Amino acid sequence: MPRTAPFFGSFLYVFFIAFSGCSQNMPAAPQYTFATTPSWQDEFDYSGKPDPAKWSYNLGDHGWGNKELEDYTDKTENARVENGQLVIEALKEKSGKADYSSARLVSKGKGDFLYGKFEIKARLPKGRGTWPAIWMLASENNYGNKGWPDNGEIDIMEHVGFDQNRVHGNIHTKAFNHSIGTNKGNNIMVENASEAFHIYAWEWTPDYISILADGKEYFRFTKENAYQWQEWPFDKPFHIILNIAVGGSWGGQKGVDDSIFPQKMEVDYVRVYPLVQKK
Repeated sequence: MPRTAPFFGSFLYVFFIAFSGCSQNMPAAPQYTFATTPSWQDEFDYSGKPDPAKWSYNLGDHGWGNKELEDYTDKTENARVENGQLVIEALKEKSGKADYSSARLVSKGKGDFLYGKFEIKARLPKGRGTWPAIWMLASENNYGNKGWPDNGEIDIMEHVGFDQNRVHGNIHTKAFNHSIGTNKGNNIMVENASEAFHIYAWEWTPDYISILADGKEYFRFTKENAYQWQEWPFDKPFHIILNIAVGGSWGGQKGVDDSIFPQKMEVDYVRVYPLVQKK
């Protein structure tokens, strides 16, 4: 009888044992999940000004690098909690050097986060010239020019009033940003974005950023092995920003319809769930 078959079988056995040993020694790719209980949240179950332990204000009428037309204030007329919801309201009125007033709330210094799952339930304003956003910036400037875009930006929800029911998610870095035409992002249609509340969420891990609307992922940015801070500055703490801009380089591309004001972005809750790594 030929002896080639037993030899081949022995070879396969040795190969299997060797391969099994190698696979057991190889580190498993990390798998991520998130805690089921928020570590930071605002349910807006109070009335008056936004909780000063959680929120501060960005103030000013200098255009914010985007040729915006509003003056951001800390007035109750522009930011308040009522009926269990945060209300950010843009008004047509003289304020500072601007012809509109609004508010821009930030969690910086009071809610700074490194990774996690974030959920914000919100109803958006409506009308040409509005530019609401739910987004994040780095809490400290560690890289490059010590500012934007080198230290990163995560846009979870941007909406421009001239394109109703479409929301956008993007990231900006030194290598990938709109000023050089390389920003990474996507958009999705959200029906009744200004009539109903929707959940805007993002998952942020050491390996990827995923942006979702009502549980549907519509953009994912994955860290590649070759990436340095120029492509991925997202391993430092960031903070949450909620605002309505008026006009600007994007929101004002088709002008501002003054007849629409006042306009509100209403937020039912903000919840942050810490990341858990499973191996």
